[in-house]
Amino acid sequence: MTRKAVENSVDVIVAGAGVAGLALATALARALKPGFSVAVCDAVLASAPVADDRVSAIAAGARRLLETLGVWQRLTGPIQPIREMVITDSRLEDAVRPVFLSFDGKIEPEEPFAHMVENRDVLVALRAAAAEAGVRLVPTVVEGSEAEDESVQVVFSGGEKLAAGLLVAADGAHSKLRAAAGIKTVAWSYGQSGIVATIGHERDQEGRAEEHFLPGGPFAILPLAGRRSSIVWTEPAQEAARLVALPPGEFHAELERRFGLRLGEIEVLSPPRAYPLGFTIARTFVGERLALIGDAAHVIHPIAGQGLNIGLRDVAALAECVTEASRLGLDPGGPDVLDRYERWRRFDTVAMGIATDGLNRLFSNRSDALKLVRDVGLGVVDRVPPLKRFLVSEAAGLAGEVPKLLRGEAL
Repeated sequence: MTRKAVENSVDVIVAGAGVAGLALATALARALKPGFSVAVCDAVLASAPVADDRVSAIAAGARRLLETLGVWQRLTGPIQPIREMVITDSRLEDAVRPVFLSFDGKIEPEEPFAHMVENRDVLVALRAAAAEAGVRLVPTVVEGSEAEDESVQVVFSGGEKLAAGLLVAADGAHSKLRAAAGIKTVAWSYGQSGIVATIGHERDQEGRAEEHFLPGGPFAILPLAGRRSSIVWTEPAQEAARLVALPPGEFHAELERRFGLRLGEIEVLSPPRAYPLGFTIARTFVGERLALIGDAAHVIHPIAGQGLNIGLRDVAALAECVTEASRLGLDPGGPDVLDRYERWRRFDTVAMGIATDGLNRLFSNRSDALKLVRDVGLGVVDRVPPLKRFLVSEAAGLAGEVPKLLRGEAL
């Protein structure tokens, strides 16, 4: 049965209403309207995005994408540019934490390489932009799918069906669609958890982000608007569980040992939560009339703050592939389109995953010999400006073959 023969059909179905899924749907609907239909399906669309304390570092390329889609302009919450990044490597008991590597936080004279924003604010803005672009928002879960010659038909939790030329799995790290398609993954647990909380302090951090490499794992301090910061504190899973279960006074003492007093007295403003950390990369990012994006395709260690950003790189690449094919009258879910997307994204993602995995293993240990090697390496990088500029460009999502949306160009 062809898609045209199915009364209830669209051109693209996106399963998952997170940042990546909504951004892709908005990009396609804006670029190909009128006449091109996109549906986003997820039970979470039945209610407003849940309020929480989580924030993300939006790299420059991802910010350009959101701005081009009319999303960045809709943000109503506080936005904090990262103006400087410093990296230290020390033991917890060390009285002084020397800076081994520092970065100016700009990729252009007036463009910081990243901004800190609230996750909920981004989701609210994305939903509004998607609705304005004509995206069909379906508040139900995709339970299964069946690919045919010219279409893929999905089945919702209530038994309803919808057909499309392309199905995009943006349904998270435990993607049902990825599993149903038989796509295997390379995956492991780090045996670590990331403790996340919002911290208040006496003095303004002036847009400075810090990453302290400690034996238990990296301790990142990310600037927020006002005299606040977000921490991402990595520890072995058992130790992280112990820490978040501590009475407030004891947790504060442990936090202060790592946070330091450079910004004055500190206060925990949100309940600390621990999230297990692992590594997952799909062996292929595509199947029959299926493309994986975001966490459905990859989950990497947060040591470099790139998880959400590489998901938006997926969005930019897939949106460009589908848009160019559709304008030529080609099938948006055809093998050529999907093969191009796979070639564009998988190597870059694997390289980023290997890099973050290696950094975590190099720094999350108590070896004096490795500490000497890595400190020498950090010092060398700090003294080679072209290498530092390349690393900043890579972190900003502007290295290699950069899709149009990441360059701030409309599709």
